Amino acid sequence: MEKRKLQKEWVDRVVNKPALIEADAIDASLEHRLGPVPELANRILRVIISRAEPQRVITAYLDRKMKGEL
Repeated sequence: MEKRKLQKEWVDRVVNKPALIEADAIDASLEHRLGPVPELANRILRVIISRAEPQRVITAYLDRKMKGEL
């Protein structure tokens, strides 16, 4: 998150209230949660989490391919 300059607040927001949830195409134990970040002109943040409890954030990044999709 630090390297990509993503704030924990943004990641937490998308994990807890995603605009879209997608299953991972390769690993069924992972889930993609997507949501806009108003602080970044509504760019889409993709957060990949584990489905197992406790949920863990695997990675998070701004998804350029989803621009204008949500």
